[in-house]
Amino acid sequence: MQTATDAAVVYTVGHSTRSLAELVGLLEPPGVRELADVRSVPRSRRHPQFDAMALARALPERGIAYTHERALGGFRRPQRGSRHRGWEHEGFRGYADHMASEEFRSALGRLQLRAGDHTVCVMCAEAQWWRCHRRLLADALLVAGFQVLHLGLAGEPVAHQLTPFALVGADGTLTYPAPQVELELEA
Repeated sequence: MQTATDAAVVYTVGHSTRSLAELVGLLEPPGVRELADVRSVPRSRRHPQFDAMALARALPERGIAYTHERALGGFRRPQRGSRHRGWEHEGFRGYADHMASEEFRSALGRLQLRAGDHTVCVMCAEAQWWRCHRRLLADALLVAGFQVLHLGLAGEPVAHQLTPFALVGADGTLTYPAPQVELELEA
């Protein structure tokens, strides 16, 4: 595993209500060369500048490639008997379940290869990374040895820290178990 000082960096961003120029303004300073769209459905009725077709046309003009990684997209349903009960929100629990799938692992591997070659930023719609599946994706990238920086909030990029209740197995598998209840024993 690489150390934080020599690890390749992956950025994350949520397009939110920004203009395309504002998004590009976030991507250019760190030298992002690829925007990997991790929305399950890469469209927006409210913000058509973030439709996949619009991004695929506009970003290359600015030296940024556009890719869509549907297999890394959110809106997943939790599996019956999920081991990820630490997440109260079903969407996060469902995404954690999805992270164990071959579809996810394959897409994550492709993203890691590209991120080892050039600067990649993963994008979804939600501005706040901690309220988005990018949080779990960032955990997976961190465990794989990447440094993850979240763009778009006030100030400098925010370095991702592993979710506090996440457990990392010897093989790098992430689980998010329910908190253990401590019982008090009477003397």
